[in-house]
Amino acid sequence: MGTVERKTRDKVAREAHITQAARSIATAEGWRAVTIRRLADEIEYSQPVLYGHFRNRDAIVAAVAVEGFGVLRGLLLAAAGAAATPQDALHRVAAAYIAFAFDEVALYEAMFVLPTGLHFAQDDVPAPLKDAFSALAMVVAPFCTQVDLATETLWAALHGAAQLERHGRIRPGYRAERVALIVQALLKNPGAPHASA
Repeated sequence: MGTVERKTRDKVAREAHITQAARSIATAEGWRAVTIRRLADEIEYSQPVLYGHFRNRDAIVAAVAVEGFGVLRGLLLAAAGAAATPQDALHRVAAAYIAFAFDEVALYEAMFVLPTGLHFAQDDVPAPLKDAFSALAMVVAPFCTQVDLATETLWAALHGAAQLERHGRIRPGYRAERVALIVQALLKNPGAPHASA
């Protein structure tokens, strides 16, 4: 292995170590506990070394978020793959999205709540974000002519339901019913984005 390849591999490994430490701290204590100083102490790197990899805390959160989109994509594809029908796939994927928001709170916050500087719905979207969106769009496509619009609307509805429930604004005992209603709304919407099933 050449010097350049080794340096690249070492850089990637250090960045993975930093993001894993950030994610672990956030999972245990919340994102407020994740600071450059705390990370440096936790992984025994100097603060200048951390700044050599990430310009600030938001950049670390963004790196964690990008990893999270890979995790989410895998879960959505697995949910769709376990379905018997297109309608079942849509329902399973919606339920998997909501479950992810509750099972991976710190990761979900990095992806959708905290400032990251990541751009959505633009040309420079990182591949893992596009891939996760595509996994959601895949189950929407059989029912809608305007797939991107319908997928964005589904995503917004699922995110809103997850956030409202997480913060105690809606009753937690009705999560499954809400998911079913969101899916039904997409399937039965007579408007332009909907094609007959």
